[in-house]
Amino acid sequence: MKKVQILILLLVAGSVAYAREYHVSTKGNDAGTGTEAAPFRTVNRAAQAAYPGDVITVHAGTYREWINPPRGGTGDDARIVYRAAPGERVEIKGSEVINTWTAEGDGVWKVTLPNSFFGDYNPYADSIYGDWFSGRGRVHHTGEVFLNNRSLYEKETLDKVRKPEIYSRSKDPENSVYTWYCESDAQNTTIWANFHKYNPNKELVEISVRRTCFYPEKPGVNYLSIQGFHISEAASQWAAPTAEQIGMVATHWNMGWIIENNVISNAKCSGITLGKERGTGHNVWLDDMSIDGSLHYIEVTFRTLRNGWSKENIGSHIVRNNEIFSCEQTGICGSMGAAFSVVENNYIHNIWEKRQFEGAEIAGIKFHAAIDTQVRGNRICRSGRGMWFDWMAQGTRVSSNIVYENDLEDLFFEVDHGPYLVDNNILGSPVNVWSMSQGGAYVHNIFAGQMRISREKGRYTPYHLPHSTEVTGLSIILNGDDRIYNNLFMPVDTAKKNGNGKTAYDREAYPVFIDGNAYWHSAVPFGDEEHSVANPDFDPKFRVEENGKDVYVLFSTQGLDSMQTQTITTERLGKAKMSKADYEQPDGAPIIIDRDYSGIKRRTNPSSGPFEQLKEGENRIKVW
Repeated sequence: MKKVQILILLLVAGSVAYAREYHVSTKGNDAGTGTEAAPFRTVNRAAQAAYPGDVITVHAGTYREWINPPRGGTGDDARIVYRAAPGERVEIKGSEVINTWTAEGDGVWKVTLPNSFFGDYNPYADSIYGDWFSGRGRVHHTGEVFLNNRSLYEKETLDKVRKPEIYSRSKDPENSVYTWYCESDAQNTTIWANFHKYNPNKELVEISVRRTCFYPEKPGVNYLSIQGFHISEAASQWAAPTAEQIGMVATHWNMGWIIENNVISNAKCSGITLGKERGTGHNVWLDDMSIDGSLHYIEVTFRTLRNGWSKENIGSHIVRNNEIFSCEQTGICGSMGAAFSVVENNYIHNIWEKRQFEGAEIAGIKFHAAIDTQVRGNRICRSGRGMWFDWMAQGTRVSSNIVYENDLEDLFFEVDHGPYLVDNNILGSPVNVWSMSQGGAYVHNIFAGQMRISREKGRYTPYHLPHSTEVTGLSIILNGDDRIYNNLFMPVDTAKKNGNGKTAYDREAYPVFIDGNAYWHSAVPFGDEEHSVANPDFDPKFRVEENGKDVYVLFSTQGLDSMQTQTITTERLGKAKMSKADYEQPDGAPIIIDRDYSGIKRRTNPSSGPFEQLKEGENRIKVW
């Protein structure tokens, strides 16, 4: 027995002894050894050298490359870690600098590049394409032109570059007159751009040339950490749920990644993808339009199950403490590969800002099959739609997020059967929730806008065994089976009175459980509540205040001290109708919502809404 123990200790000690730290520097050489004294020049060279337990430290500078790791770690205790050197700014870009422009007058400049410049991928000959994508009747290339780190607007004709007009759909109309157009033939690619008063040969002008910045070209690369980088300007393709999903940072059907403390911006489509691979289907609906896209996705789901989609093989990622912005499809998305993951403390903003194209996959966060996925502590604003949980949100928990200034909805649940839990959130946009689902629980939230409830009888979608990808059955959405407990409804827009209230569930097929809510201003009570407060004449004056990097919410309260509420637990929430599953933790432990948004312990008779320590009158609370 002692010999076996000694052998194990020697093996562990050996694995630690052989773990290495590789260094990368813009002054390095890929022919070097990767030590601090003789660093590599490219991150990709270090990736080829690293094995489980190794750390790759990248020093200050800009690295224009696609990092394609050939292997990953073997577990949380033997990861391969990619990190920016502490205190140093490290940029990884999918673009190249172009400073050979020739002037054509009136702010328009031109550059012609041989196609060999792009290698095996030319984004100016490749257009955005995919299931559920709409180009609004025109071509959109995956390439992009950047002036001082801000992307220009592609136009479909050269005349629209020479005579630019403000694009009214844009959320940044002032900059929409900075435009570009391209043409490619068998030998060359020509780009025209209107830089107005700027000389592109004296400013930082870049064009995206790589489809991704960090992406293993094969599955089976698990347990990677990516820490502290500025990652930007890749020509990422539309990430449909039925397609191989390649974002600027993409996990590629692997498990156990940690993506943290990065700044991710200016992806043509998606910033981070936790998604599907190609072998189970790639834009299958466009390849066969004879049947509905939802039927194709059901087929894709079963193919992924045959391809090993399970908790043991796929997902369980952590995405935390990142800032993600200026991506035109999603900040983070994932089809099935985001299952069992944690997405926390990210600041996601200005997604789908240019609005030159659209489609059914656009949001700050867009997940299909967020099974046991925990989305908490995020700040999501100015992103069109804040979060979209599409198909198979089961065991999903959306907790303690602040979501505001989105002009579609803060949360959209589409054809899910639950159980899913939305608790302790601050929802501040004109429409807070659109539910085309059943089996949801909304607990201790602020609703400063509308709640929309819809049926969907035209699609059968899967539900699963608890905490598993294994499909139990398929069903349409008949509506109901929701729980609405201990929320504050305080809509800012008094002109819209039909967003929530009794009529929201007037045709439900399944019972709805409602109690402990406060309704102020134009909020219409759901009715049949044993304990509630309603005062249509009281205006809480809810608003979000941004003060530098800090965010506060301000609102007044009235009459909450008389409320009789109960602590919300797994036992009280019961089971979702279709899946017959409990509202519980991913490990099966019971849920007790005894902490508020800020982590403060709740009383036995908890306050409605996300904050336990409220005072009568105005409250100003720091939330970020």
